[in-house]
Amino acid sequence: MFKKILIANRGEIACRVIKTARRMGIATVAVYSDADRDALHVEMADEAVHIGPAAAAESYLVAEKIIAVCKETGAEAVHPGYGFLSERASFCEALEREGIVFIGPKPKAIRAMGDKIESKKFANAAKVSTVPGHLGVIEDAAHAEKIAGQIGYPVMIKASAGGGGKGMRIAWNEAEVRDGFDRARSEARSSFGDDRVFIEKYIVDPRHIEIQVLADAHGSTVYLGERECSIQRRNQKVVEEAPSPFLDEKTRQAMGKQSVALAKAVDYQSAGTVEFIVDRDRNFYFLEMNTRLQVEHPVTELVTGIDLVEQMIRIAAGETLPFSQKDIKLNGWAIESRLYAEDPYRNFLPSIGRLTRYRPPAEGWHGSTIVRNDTGVFEGAEISMYYDPMIAKLCAWAPDRSAAIDAMGQALDGFVVDGIAHNLPFLSALMKHPRWREGRLSTGFIAEEYPDGFAPMAPDQREEALLAAVALSTALIEADRRERHIDRLRASDGKLREEWVVKIGTDYVPVRLAGGLVTIPFDMEMEAAGEKFHVVTDWRPGEPVWNGAIDGRAVTAQVRPVLNGMRIDWQGLAVRATVFTPRHAELDCLMPVKVPPDTSKLLLCPMPGLVISIAVAEGQEVKAGETLAVVEAMKMENVLRAERDLVVGKINAKPGESLAVDAVILEFA
Repeated sequence: MFKKILIANRGEIACRVIKTARRMGIATVAVYSDADRDALHVEMADEAVHIGPAAAAESYLVAEKIIAVCKETGAEAVHPGYGFLSERASFCEALEREGIVFIGPKPKAIRAMGDKIESKKFANAAKVSTVPGHLGVIEDAAHAEKIAGQIGYPVMIKASAGGGGKGMRIAWNEAEVRDGFDRARSEARSSFGDDRVFIEKYIVDPRHIEIQVLADAHGSTVYLGERECSIQRRNQKVVEEAPSPFLDEKTRQAMGKQSVALAKAVDYQSAGTVEFIVDRDRNFYFLEMNTRLQVEHPVTELVTGIDLVEQMIRIAAGETLPFSQKDIKLNGWAIESRLYAEDPYRNFLPSIGRLTRYRPPAEGWHGSTIVRNDTGVFEGAEISMYYDPMIAKLCAWAPDRSAAIDAMGQALDGFVVDGIAHNLPFLSALMKHPRWREGRLSTGFIAEEYPDGFAPMAPDQREEALLAAVALSTALIEADRRERHIDRLRASDGKLREEWVVKIGTDYVPVRLAGGLVTIPFDMEMEAAGEKFHVVTDWRPGEPVWNGAIDGRAVTAQVRPVLNGMRIDWQGLAVRATVFTPRHAELDCLMPVKVPPDTSKLLLCPMPGLVISIAVAEGQEVKAGETLAVVEAMKMENVLRAERDLVVGKINAKPGESLAVDAVILEFA
């Protein structure tokens, strides 16, 4: 077994590999760029070596620097994680020439399966069912239009060397092919240094289901069940689960056997994932094979009990798999939610900044469920514009799917993140979405259910009453602490007001207490908006998470102080709450409402990013839908289009400029 390995990656996956290596008694070496000098993976590793500037192309993507660090530190092997150099056959070969072991498949398999175009050619030759498409070189946008017309719309334009949703566009007509071809090539060139793209038929209402395989160097290959990854946004996975609620055992076995056959055909060694799209009739088509560890691997680990990183290390060290296919059993249900630094209320645009507060839920057993959080950040860490916006992967396991969803919802409600915009409200709302809970999924789920983007949700009457109960209990506990303060000039007479009004958003909810005293833990009967509640909580002032029970139902909500009130976040709802006496509520109704400024004649930068291009000139007349500018953030190009016919007045930004969120790019006449 290896004594020391280097992790050629950053963030949560570097931390994940370090945890397993530490458990196995293997020393670890981390590498870091200027932007990651204070990163968590640097702190966790036994050694850490600086390898260059923040840009990945000058640090994490430079194979020569990784090899030099291996020689300097004596690392015997390299785990590449995912992304960066993980699917570069040339990197694997360079390591082999230096006598360093690559913890992953051999170059032959990487070349055959790592390139999307070549993998489809190989799969066709191996008689694996694939999606109809054109795998040859596409010369230009006109050539792309011709091919798309032959295949039939809609089509998917994809970067050959792509991954993570980058360099992918769906086109429903010729105009979208032209624009999508240019954008896909540009993103592919920027992210992977390879601008080749291919076109294939886009399957309507597809489900994205993948098979995890493990293969050693001694001829043993097994599949570890499937993962459903259909909840995607801009072709990037957001929520994954294992197993899939859609597959039956017959389809699962057929997909598994085909995946094993494909892996054996390329002499695959290590962990790998064969991805399929599955139509509504459970027909499945080979999509690609990822010759690396997948981001969503924890859900497979939770339902199989197998540490995939450990098996990758052992396979690379020449060991045989300690189990066969008949030993693989799927136990329970696991769900993974990807926490991203992106604003769900701004169409999921990236966000950067410092994590002023970062408090994940406690990991481990919670009754009959398990919570796991794979992360690469800490409170006070900075989310950089240079890398992927993922902050953490929160996982929940339970004996069945319904319980796993409930456990995930509870964990998300207790996940405290401040300082940046993030997608926790969306993830929390998703856990109670009827279609998600029923398992009626497709890769178009988010676009179909949130066609205008994810907007702030309004609570219904019962939810308002429950939130009012949380708010009042919080206010009473805080008031009780103030009354007990030793410096109070006038001691409390102990009487508790029975009539209250809680303002939730713009609604006023009357609340009546059944009487009694404020106790710790808080335990009181209330009636809010006609709903009777028994509220119990051990919340203390200053705690960001309110844990308790309302009528025996476990409730976890986040409570943050704001001017003259509090903000409560619960199940995707984010409301401002203020507790009033009835008379104060009457007076509050008379207060004027602040009107937001008019920005209709401005094009604002929707996220911190780099201006790639300005597509208009001052004085130009622009029609609705035309491109105004392109802004890149976290290696994704975002096209800003005109929402209506207009005339460009003044241009305030130029290509190459880095802009903050809401910076004015254009002014309209």
